[in-house]
Amino acid sequence: MTLDDIDRRIIQVLSNDGRASYGAIGTEVNLSAPAVKRRVDRLREGGVITGFTVRVDPAASGWTTEAYVELFCNRRTSGEEILRRTESYPEVVAAFTVTGDADALLHVFASDMRHFERVLSEISAEPFVARTRSVLVLSPLLRRDYLSM
Repeated sequence: MTLDDIDRRIIQVLSNDGRASYGAIGTEVNLSAPAVKRRVDRLREGGVITGFTVRVDPAASGWTTEAYVELFCNRRTSGEEILRRTESYPEVVAAFTVTGDADALLHVFASDMRHFERVLSEISAEPFVARTRSVLVLSPLLRRDYLSM
């Protein structure tokens, strides 16, 4: 699907405020509300916009400890198995297969260091995990929930 500048601007407005009305978006991009709705519908049908969601600040929810955990598997483990085993941990907010020495990378939030240590111990005890390596986030400098179009 080819995107023009207006599509990109609509996506930018929705990325900043997923609850923006078609009228408000139209004001930003110089289109009528019905024209914006048609474009948003087309972007959804084309798979460019995959949904709308709420962004929650983890710290506001009491999850102030953030880390990235590299998983090193002790045998050939599929991404599906890693997903199946790690999605049961609510602390794991994202999981990726990666290049390099590690087999996977987990993005983890916890309420404090004790909570993180418990979760890390549980993940480390998974049958396919040979070892882990963690990096704790001291200060998030930049977070983007969208790609700049």
